[in-house]
Amino acid sequence: MAFELTVLGSSSAIPTTSRFPTAQVLNVHERFFLLDCGEGTQIQLRRFSINMSRISHIFISHLHGDHVFGLFGLLSSYNLMGRKADMHIYAHRDFEPTLEHFRKHFGMDMSFDIVFHPFTAVKQMEIYSDKHLTVEIIPLRHSVPVVGFLFREKKMMLNMRREAIEKYALGIKEIRNIKTGLDYITPDGHVIPNAELTLPPYKTRSYAFCTDTLCFSKLNTVLRDVDLLYFEATFSAKDKKLAKLTGHSTSEQAAMLAKQANAGRLLIGHFSTRYKSIAPLLKEARAVFPNTEAVADGDKFSIDPERIESGS
Repeated sequence: MAFELTVLGSSSAIPTTSRFPTAQVLNVHERFFLLDCGEGTQIQLRRFSINMSRISHIFISHLHGDHVFGLFGLLSSYNLMGRKADMHIYAHRDFEPTLEHFRKHFGMDMSFDIVFHPFTAVKQMEIYSDKHLTVEIIPLRHSVPVVGFLFREKKMMLNMRREAIEKYALGIKEIRNIKTGLDYITPDGHVIPNAELTLPPYKTRSYAFCTDTLCFSKLNTVLRDVDLLYFEATFSAKDKKLAKLTGHSTSEQAAMLAKQANAGRLLIGHFSTRYKSIAPLLKEARAVFPNTEAVADGDKFSIDPERIESGS
């Protein structure tokens, strides 16, 4: 039951020799989701051995070039590769004319369909759901409409004890019923309590992706108890005035938010190229929220499954 994040790009607007613009891939139960698509994303996908064909959903946080310029090259490569599966793109509604321009001038004979899912950055709402998870948008504050993405695993069913399946020769129908919480009645009428047949389910996991935004108090509630939080830290605390002026956050502010929201782990990124070393930004964040990591391109972060304690 994978829940793993791969960082493809950790720089802010200008790429460097070691950091590409923003892009991430989240693997949830072997379904792959691309978050933002900065310049060079397809290069990073190959560099870090991520199978591009596994991606069918792309989420764009906002319409600044360092978060979307890589999309057109990626779509073109998919076409050259003969992709057949639909590609779903979730972005602000203002992106539709640009996407249509691409279709008209560069994608007239595309081998696959692009399905556009427009949204506005006005209120928190669900924009995607499957049997394993939901994705919500979180309105953020920047110089253009921007949202964060909150991925939440859906509540899981109980887990069967293997020895119980063998002992009672349970079939698929019986197992399905037991996993929903029902007891099992044997052919001769004996009732086997559900607790003897199952193990507690795993806790649901969550990931929040928040880039290009000011910190503000409402996020404390929206991001409450998130397991893994990526929050932009474009600037150091000494440059907080510049951060506010440009609609960004500092590493210290990101850490304070993580602390107030009771996040499990904080990842900071989207670093300005003005800093030759990220170490001071990480130090500032850890002084407030010790469980902080400064991401680098190629880093992977997993949330391991953990069983719900009995009686909780």
